[in-house]
Order: sequence, then C-alpha cells, then structure tokens
Amino acid sequence: MKFGQNTLKNFTQNPKNDILAGITVSLAMIPEVVAFAFVAQISPIVALFGAFIIGLISALFGGRPGLISGAAGAVAVIFVHMIQEGHAKGLLFDQPVENMGYFYLLAAVVLMGFIQILAGVFKLGKFVRLIPHPVMLGFVNGLAIVIFLAQLGMFKENTKDIFGQNMRNTQSKDLVYNVSDGAVKDLISDTKIFSINGNSVKNISTGEEVFIISNNQVFDIDTKQVVFNIKDNGFYSIKDNGVVKSTLEGKKLYIMISLVLLTMFIIWGLPKLTKKMPAALTAILIVTLISIFGGLESINVGDFIRDGGGAGLNGFDELSSKLNLSELWSHLPFNLDTLKFIAPYAFLAASVGLIETLMTMNLVDELTDSRGDGNRECVAQGTGNMLSGIFGGTGGCGMIGQTVININAGGRGRLSGVMMALTLLTFILFADKYIEQVPIAALVGVMFMMVIETFAWSSFRIMKKIPISDAVVLVIVSVVTVFFDLAIAVFVGVIISALSFAWENAKKIRARKRMQDDGTKTYEIWGPLFFGSITAFNEKFDIKNDPDNVEIDFVEARISDHSAIEAIFIIVEKYQAEGKTIKLKHLSEDCKILLYKASPKFKEVIVDAIDDPRYHLAANPEKFTRPLSEYNV
Repeated sequence: MKFGQNTLKNFTQNPKNDILAGITVSLAMIPEVVAFAFVAQISPIVALFGAFIIGLISALFGGRPGLISGAAGAVAVIFVHMIQEGHAKGLLFDQPVENMGYFYLLAAVVLMGFIQILAGVFKLGKFVRLIPHPVMLGFVNGLAIVIFLAQLGMFKENTKDIFGQNMRNTQSKDLVYNVSDGAVKDLISDTKIFSINGNSVKNISTGEEVFIISNNQVFDIDTKQVVFNIKDNGFYSIKDNGVVKSTLEGKKLYIMISLVLLTMFIIWGLPKLTKKMPAALTAILIVTLISIFGGLESINVGDFIRDGGGAGLNGFDELSSKLNLSELWSHLPFNLDTLKFIAPYAFLAASVGLIETLMTMNLVDELTDSRGDGNRECVAQGTGNMLSGIFGGTGGCGMIGQTVININAGGRGRLSGVMMALTLLTFILFADKYIEQVPIAALVGVMFMMVIETFAWSSFRIMKKIPISDAVVLVIVSVVTVFFDLAIAVFVGVIISALSFAWENAKKIRARKRMQDDGTKTYEIWGPLFFGSITAFNEKFDIKNDPDNVEIDFVEARISDHSAIEAIFIIVEKYQAEGKTIKLKHLSEDCKILLYKASPKFKEVIVDAIDDPRYHLAANPEKFTRPLSEYNV
C-alpha cells in the first residue's frame, strides 16, 4: 500500500514540469541513442525501442524518481566486438544466418538484465556507498568531457564513396590475390582470374564486370560494399574501422555554430526572464522554427539518421516485426556454446550499466537533496533490460547527461521518465516526420549546456585544499573515464583511495612503553591494527632485551582483521620462545575467540577484565576454524 501511495505521489506532485521535462529529454536523447546504434552496428529502431522499454520500466519501478535511463553508449560499446563476432559465427552455421550478431545481442541483453536483478536481490546496490567523493567528482568530470567530445563529432559529416554511400575506413589485412600487369591472379596457381581496365575489374571467363576500384578500395558491383583493399601487388582482405568523416566547412559550419550558440544563449537567458517555460525545450522549438522557416541548410535529425548507415526507421511496420517473438528468437541456438559466448559481455555490460546508473543516482541525490534506493534501481534496470532484449531492443542504463537535463528542466517525479519513454514511442510510431526536422545544432547546444552544468567546476578550486591523494584520485578517474570507460575508472579510483587510506592509517600505530614497580614492561598500543600496520606494530617490540614479564595493553587500539590476530599470535610465540611471560589485556570478544581457537595456551595469556572493549571484526569468528599455527607462523 505504501509503495502504491509513494508511486502515485511521485506522479501527481509536479505534473506540468515533469511532462515538459520528459519531452525535452526525449528530444535530447534521440541523436545520442541513434549515434550509439551506429557504433554498435545495429538499426536505430532497435536502440530507440530499447530506450523506450528501459526508460519506461525504470521510471515506473526504479528506486530514483527523476533518473532517466536509455540505450547508453557505455553499454553499446561493450557489445560492438560481440556483434561482429556473432555475424561471423552466423555465417559458419550449416544454414548460414545473416546479421547473427543481432540475435546474440538480444540474448546478451536478457542475461545482462538477469545479472542486474540478482545484484538488486542480493542488495549489492549498497556498495555504491563505498565510492569516495573524489571518485564521484572524477566520474562527473570525466563523463562531462566524454559527452563534450561526443558532441564535437556532430560538427563532422560522412564522406561519400563512388556510389554515394558512406565511405568506409578499411584497413588492409591478408593478401588474397596477386596483381601484376593489369591482371588479378590466384595466389597458388598464379592463374589469371580477373582483368583490370581502368577502374573496372572483369571476370576473365565471363567478361562480366564484378568489381569497381575507387580510392584504393574494391567494391562488389552487386552489393556496392567494399570487399578488398588494393595495393600495387594485390587485393587484401579488410577490417572495417567505421565511416570516414570530414569536418564541416563553409556555410554548413557557420550555420551549425550559429544555431548552437543561439540555443545555448536561450537556455542561459530565458530563466532570467521567466521560469514558467523549460528553457531547453523552448530553445529547441525556437531554433527549429528558425531553421525551417529561414530555409537554413542545417543538418537535422532526419539527415543524421538517414546518413548513419543503419537500417533507418520504418515506423510501425518494423516495430511490429520486432514484436514477433517466435520469429525473433528462432535463429538463436540455445546451447552451452551460446552461453559461453555471450556471458563475458553480458557480465561486463551489467557491471558497467549498474555502476553508471548508481553513480548517476548519487548525483541526482545530491542535486535534489533526497535519497534513492539503489537495490530497487538494480532490479528495475535489470527488468527493463530483460524485457528490452526479449522484445528486440538493445541494452541500456542510467544516462547522466539526459538525467541532468531532466533535473534542470524541473523533472523530479516518475512522470518525467514515463513521458520521455512515451515521447520516444510516439516518435517511432507516428511523429518521426516532425521530429526529423529538429536541427542537430539545437540538440548539441542543449548537450553543451548540460556539460557546463554537469562538470564539477569546484574541483579546480578545492584541488589545493584537499589531500594530495584525493586530488590524484580525482584526476586519474577523470582521465581513465575519458580514455577507457566508466567501470575501469571507478574501480581504479576506489582501489587507489583504499590503498591510500590503508597507507595513511598504517602510519598511525603507536606504542607507549613504561615500566611498572614490579619490573613488568607494559606496551600500550594506540591506533588501528590491521594488515597495513602490522610491520610497524612488530617494530615496536624489543623481544630480546625486554624483561621476563611483558604486558601488552590494547585498550587504545582497534584490532581490525585476521592479519592483526596473526601478528599478535606471532608476538606471543616469540616472547614465549625466549622463555618470557607475556600477558594480553583489553582484547575484544572476537579477538579472544579467534586466539582461543588458534591455541588453548591463550587461556593463560589473555587477561579478562570488565572494561574489555566490545567491537566486532569484519568476519564471523565462528567461521574461523583453521588454527593459526597452520599458517607457517
């Protein structure tokens, strides 16, 4: 009942702002989702439909109202190699299947979602709290830089080949045919197979033209695809490295820059006049109208989609075919080989997706001064990904750029995410002709303003005020996010922060030494005793020169792990080996239990007192059943 009341409240408390913010975000999401579709070599309809399902499910059932999810680039990049390998595997079947990589993608997305649901069920979302603040700042800064650099790609256009298609950047691999004296010969028999006449390559046997040469590339005359690279000595097999792009020039470039600046100016200036209208959506509408009625030669969303080299958008017909589940899943072999193939990609995508989602959720928590439920968000993201894969869509996660746009536009409740998803679906089914007229420049301007809002400019101001280790972590996480990916950056940042923390605390161990009236030497230990401080702890004792009676008092120390317990065990053995009496005071109950299990003689060594500390070690003492004497101490 409480869940239903909270959900209803999140829908009804701010409907106007949520609806307008959702529409704004959907427009800003289209070019990014489509661009990621081209990166992953899948149809834009697949990415847009996936963004709709994931966005809808996470908005309705996620743990963070206001967080926007969709087909994110961090996930899309992971699947690129798998899709390419999947295409190749499909051609090796007894009955070859074209575009087999797409069907492997769907299975991987379903498995990815299942892993994320397990993460939520086992409450792994809480571990995001272990991410230090410098890592969070580095994540935000790095992602802002990545988004900024991605927008620079919008200032380029695709170079065209001899057939008017997007030119492919092909890299030469293995020699396939020899070329000499205008003839193409077999490598082994040196038999002439084709003849070259200018740019035309003909079959010697039939006299038919089979290939056309252009820009050192060999095109199949029927498919119009690049099949070889040509050099002086032969035809080479190729590796496709994507579309060849060139920077906009002249009038196109000036129009693009002008519209971007106009969009940014409206977004900056409108809130100073009125806050009743969302600045980003108003800017998009104004710039679109100027572009249409001004007859400007600006690149719009439709041009961007059609020029991307994907399958394009065919509206309801293509979407309907994706919903034919029996046909959709009939090509995939359900066996152990398929699981082995997709599992590593699915696990990595699930990890990256959850990290980016939970980090974005933390950012929204800070922006809205509220608290989300990480475990619930894990389950919602996983459910959305599973349903997306089942119905033919790609995988996704929380998107920081679109989330910041949503928050800045006033979107706070679940309705904003639902509205975003429904607007995307409307675009897929009915409104594509209208949305296609939106200039890319307007969306780039929105993203640039989002980058400015997202980047933690305060990090420059505090750089000299925070510990050097934290400053290093902040910079490293930012750099790794830009050059590698988010998951690696977060792991690296957490590891460096943890090692730095351990190093600093390892230096805090102290021992105050004093002699009692009866000749007993007392060591009063101060500070944390754990794996990092054991070396310094051992250096405090002068076993050979100490008197016959020694007492170690741990009242001002905290014993944190099994390494500390083992260090105490070794010290006791060394004193006893010298024939000296040693007593241990103020150990916690956990420490006593572990030491008693290690050796019964500790009954005589440990002094029980009413003021013994009461704290717990990280591990359950009852699980410690192996005596420490077996660890070659």
